[in-house]
Amino acid sequence: MQAPVPSPVPSPGADAVRAWTDTYFNRTKAVVSRFGDCRVTYAVFLRRPVISAPRLATAWLESVAAQRGTKFDIELMHREGDWVGAGDPIFYLSGSFVQLADLETLLLQKLGAACVAAHNAYQMCLELPTVPFLAMDARHCAGAEMQDMMAYAAAIGSNAAKREGAKGFIGNANDATAHWFGAPAGLGTMPHALIGYAGTTVRAAEMFHETFPESDLTVLVDYFGREITDALAVCARFPDLAAAGRMAVRLDTHGGRFLEGLDPGESYAVLERHAPQAVRRYRSETELRHLVGTGVSAAAVWRMREALDEAGYPKVRIVVSSGFGVGKCRVVAEAKAPIDVVGTGSFIPEAWSETYATADIVEYDGAPRVKVGREFLLRRNGARKRNGEAHG
Repeated sequence: MQAPVPSPVPSPGADAVRAWTDTYFNRTKAVVSRFGDCRVTYAVFLRRPVISAPRLATAWLESVAAQRGTKFDIELMHREGDWVGAGDPIFYLSGSFVQLADLETLLLQKLGAACVAAHNAYQMCLELPTVPFLAMDARHCAGAEMQDMMAYAAAIGSNAAKREGAKGFIGNANDATAHWFGAPAGLGTMPHALIGYAGTTVRAAEMFHETFPESDLTVLVDYFGREITDALAVCARFPDLAAAGRMAVRLDTHGGRFLEGLDPGESYAVLERHAPQAVRRYRSETELRHLVGTGVSAAAVWRMREALDEAGYPKVRIVVSSGFGVGKCRVVAEAKAPIDVVGTGSFIPEAWSETYATADIVEYDGAPRVKVGREFLLRRNGARKRNGEAHG
């Protein structure tokens, strides 16, 4: 008989924690239970700069404490959404060593990736401060728990950027995590599969509009490699929507080819017409690809804007997707690409090793003690700062 598959999301229950945590923590719990409990304080931190996104971790700790009939003291050193330097504790966690010893593994899983993804989202929003973003991370996540974590992180990074004047994320692509963005439901219209089903881009637009007549219409236009042709055909089919600003075209051109009508020479020519300064400085190979290369480049966005305006559709918006991480956002911003919305999941950390959070005990029954090399985590007789202010 095939063994049952365990739940992928551990609950606070004792059996679930025991099964999912590292064995040496379970054994530590047993040793301390035998030789006498003590009160400990953990410093919880990351080794790289991040945006503080501790809510999932601290909420989980509180649920475990309630289930175990104990209390954990959580001293948040950096408020949610604040920038945190490398090695600076995000929070101190105090309580019974017996009750905390086996929680470290699961606790760290709920903190590191969220903080790094929040930092990425924050940077992306600041690179394109006048452009709203749509979170499209779900398809790249490894299950529901990660999906919830990445949506939460994008919302926290977005809120931090909004405080600095950016528009940030206006929503996401699914219902389950829309609440993080203050929305009742996810946003989106059609995938490439609907274009293939309909047979033509125009027909897919017709089907969508007939099914959802009250919704604005965003149409993918790269399926057949005729981005300009199909965009103008859809606008001609729905001139009232186009004139009312209720239509958008979404560029998701494959990185293996240029947008319709472009090649390297014409891509340079487009930018010379609109953003010559963007190509008149030294560029890395990656930056040049974002400017004038294949896929959804700055030149591709400018060319689509030209075509729409020349055809009399200035109110039709341009939505872009495909690899819009921090670097690409920076380059298209320098080219002043006329983007109306960015759809992206590229705030998901690329280097997973950078997401590893760490927890070290820094006090045993009030006595400062930490392994050699981690003395920077100690409270330093009250000199450590919380939210930029010294405290005792």
